[in-house]
Amino acid sequence: MKLDPFYLIVDSADWIERLVPVGVKLVQLRIKDRSMAALRQEIRSARAICVQHRCQLIVNDYWQLAIEEGCDFVHLGQEDLETADLAAIRAAGVKLGLSTHDAVELQTALVARPDYVALGPVYATILKEMKWAPQGLERLRGWKERIGDLPLVAIGGLNVERIEGVFVHGADSAAVVTDITRNADPEARTRQWLAVTEPWRSSRKA
Repeated sequence: MKLDPFYLIVDSADWIERLVPVGVKLVQLRIKDRSMAALRQEIRSARAICVQHRCQLIVNDYWQLAIEEGCDFVHLGQEDLETADLAAIRAAGVKLGLSTHDAVELQTALVARPDYVALGPVYATILKEMKWAPQGLERLRGWKERIGDLPLVAIGGLNVERIEGVFVHGADSAAVVTDITRNADPEARTRQWLAVTEPWRSSRKA
């Protein structure tokens, strides 16, 4: 399985409606603290937009809703992995991505046979308070050596100036949140990300 090198993460279907038409092909919907009814509507709206634009939608945490709404992917953290029904996720044909922050979490993730693994934070991040120090580029290289052909997603503190470094050190995809959503012109910044990741996108099509 191949992931697009540009992995956008947003917290609403409104963001997806704004940015997916720009050319995004891989997006995670990560919403916290909403009712199940509101979450379902957000996922349903996001999926409709992604289907129209041939973009893969990844739903964070809510694997039951992802199954019920026919989504492509679900992404789980380590805490969610403890309670998720992995057999049900597999039976529904939903692909699985897992977060990792240290060697123990990586081993736990690999036992679950995910479709990709995310490592972070690569750099310091302002998105949320993290108990883990920035992992750095060399940790990315070590993770990739351990997981082989399994896609590796780098996340945490990434911007367009740091993209080449994460790919050179083994990442298959670069996940971004605040560098776009807190930018004065999110659409222009998205186009910039798409442009600078194009060499890796093109090489995978060759």
